[in-house]
Amino acid sequence: MFKRQDIQAADAKTHLWVNRRRLRDYAKVGRNLLLQRIAIYSAAIFLAGAYYDWRIALAFYALVWAAEAYDIGTFRRILSTSTWDSTTVRRFMREIYVGTAISASVISLFCVSVSIQQGTQNGHFMPLFMLFSASIFAAMNNRHFLPVLALRLAIYVAAILFIPIRDLAIERPPLASELWMHFFTVIFVLVFIIECSRSFLAGYNENLRGRRELEEEHERTKAAYLAKTQFLSTVSHELRTPLTSIKGSLEIINSGVLGQPPEKLAKPLDIATRNTRRLADLVNDLLLLQKAEAGKIDFHFEIADLGALITEAVERFRPFADRKNITVAIDLPDDTCWARFDKMRLDQVITNLLSNAAKFSEEHAEVRVSLAHRGDDLRVSVTDEGIGIDEGARGKLFEEFSQLDSSNTRKFEGTGLGLNISKRIIEAHQGQINYTSELGVGSTFFIDLKEEDAPIHTSKMGAATASGIVAAA
Repeated sequence: MFKRQDIQAADAKTHLWVNRRRLRDYAKVGRNLLLQRIAIYSAAIFLAGAYYDWRIALAFYALVWAAEAYDIGTFRRILSTSTWDSTTVRRFMREIYVGTAISASVISLFCVSVSIQQGTQNGHFMPLFMLFSASIFAAMNNRHFLPVLALRLAIYVAAILFIPIRDLAIERPPLASELWMHFFTVIFVLVFIIECSRSFLAGYNENLRGRRELEEEHERTKAAYLAKTQFLSTVSHELRTPLTSIKGSLEIINSGVLGQPPEKLAKPLDIATRNTRRLADLVNDLLLLQKAEAGKIDFHFEIADLGALITEAVERFRPFADRKNITVAIDLPDDTCWARFDKMRLDQVITNLLSNAAKFSEEHAEVRVSLAHRGDDLRVSVTDEGIGIDEGARGKLFEEFSQLDSSNTRKFEGTGLGLNISKRIIEAHQGQINYTSELGVGSTFFIDLKEEDAPIHTSKMGAATASGIVAAA
């Protein structure tokens, strides 16, 4: 019983969603085509007045405006409604039925009145053409509800049939008369209109089903993304505390503060320390990634010397490079290069690029870091002599958890988060990060940041001089 109620509730929710979507689509189409309808009606009324009777034409023109005013009011109420239930749907449907009956009747009566003024031998090209056009227009733009479309077409079809049948009833011509040919032509066109209506309605229903499936898939994706985010955040926070304790304990043991560990334990302790650091870095990267995705990374921008930041990052990196027998060269311009950046975050990006360059380089290779002017920008480049990057990897290199070698036996370690986080940080700086590479020769990763004017510092004596760093919000 419980499952049946759940199914019924789900069906009711889906039915309400479909009707709400149909009503809003109907209202949007009706509102967007208002000027087009008024232009057509105005042209038809003008022709009828010029060639037949102005009084009748203007009377119908007033009725047309009244019908349009009623419809526009209904459209506005539909589009402005935020809370929907079955009662709201039924109320709007009643309004649409009334508006459809009024507008279709006004158009039909206008065309019938023109045909009566034309007499029985005219052929009635203008009124029949208007009715045929109105029918096609309805089939194209009123396909959201089959009963509404059927009501409008029924009124138009009645008027279309009335015009030739009236001529036949008055003239009573033989079957060879053109009046009969006109009648049979009208029947043929009506079949065409019905077929068009069926085709447009089927197409809209298929489109609506597709939209419903896309929205449902979107909701499932959002739910999965939220679950993933919460899971990673929880796991990362739960791991961080014990990892910090383990890492600190291993470093204390390795430092010899508690006494020199036995020689047999030196290598296992070193392995444990390195792997603990890797785990700690992974947890920190995961936490930073979650902050980036949620838009919660705090940035403290200031105008500072970009060359000085690069020099500091390189000097801190040299001990790691020396352990791998890799030379780090630095090439800076003679002048001071000012840029607006968060020192801690940009240092993290440069350090990550240096680590990647060293990781993918062989022993005794060189990694070169340079800073250069490039138009209105400053370009920081990190060039290595490593294995290079295949062009096919360009589309995924900056994605989360992306690895050039994702196999279980890959040679190079890493989480695949560094470049993704770096890209997010640089984009928050309104800058760009990219690379050039050649297989077997090496790669160059570069960062472009907008160059700024030197910050102005006002001394106590009132003299304005260039200072080192001025905070910028």
